[in-house]
Amino acid sequence: MVEIGYKGKIFKIGASVYEPAEDTFLLADNLDARSGERVLEIGTGCGLLAILAAKAGAWVVATDINQAALECARVNAHAHGVANRIDFRLGNLFEPVAERFDFVIFNPPYLPIEPREAFGTPLDLAWEAGPDGRVVIDRFLNELSEYLTPNGHALFVQSSLTNVEKTIRALGANGLRVEVVARRKLSFEELFILRAGASF
Repeated sequence: MVEIGYKGKIFKIGASVYEPAEDTFLLADNLDARSGERVLEIGTGCGLLAILAAKAGAWVVATDINQAALECARVNAHAHGVANRIDFRLGNLFEPVAERFDFVIFNPPYLPIEPREAFGTPLDLAWEAGPDGRVVIDRFLNELSEYLTPNGHALFVQSSLTNVEKTIRALGANGLRVEVVARRKLSFEELFILRAGASF
C-alpha cells in the first residue's frame, strides 16, 4: 500500500486500486460540494473525492465496481473522520443507486483501447474505455439526467482523446446545459472538467 497527499491530506492506495493522478487532482481542485447536499461519486477509487465532499458537509454515496477500491476508500474515510457521512456501494455506474442527487462526481475511464489489448481486471477498468474511449462516458451521459434533482449538476473529467464536442452535444440532447470549468494541457492530451445540469 502506498500513500499520496493532496493539500495536506494523506490517502492510502492499495495495490489493486487506481492511484489518483492529474485528472483526479484537477477534479478535486474544482470540487464545490456544499453542506447538506446529496452527492454521488461514481468510481470512487481510494475515496479522495468522496471524502473531500463529506468534509464539506455533504452526504455522499460512493460507488465502484472494484471491491478492493471500496475497502480502501472505507479505510481512508475512517482515517479522515467522515465514514459516517459516506455510504459505499458496489456496482457499475448508476446500477447501485435508485435515488436522485444534487451533485454527481465522476472521473471516468477514457483511455482508447482495442478489445484485444484490454485486460479487463477491476484495476484496468479504471482507465480502459473501448476503441474510441467512450464506452463508459456515453452510458453515463445517457443516464445522468435520471439521477439529478431538478437543480442538480454533475462535475466530471473529459480528455481530448475522447471527443469533448461529442460529449457537449450529448448533454444538450438530454436537456442539460454544460460549461467547461477548467482545463489542463498534458504531454499527450488535454484534460477538461465539465459541469452539466438543467441549471447552475
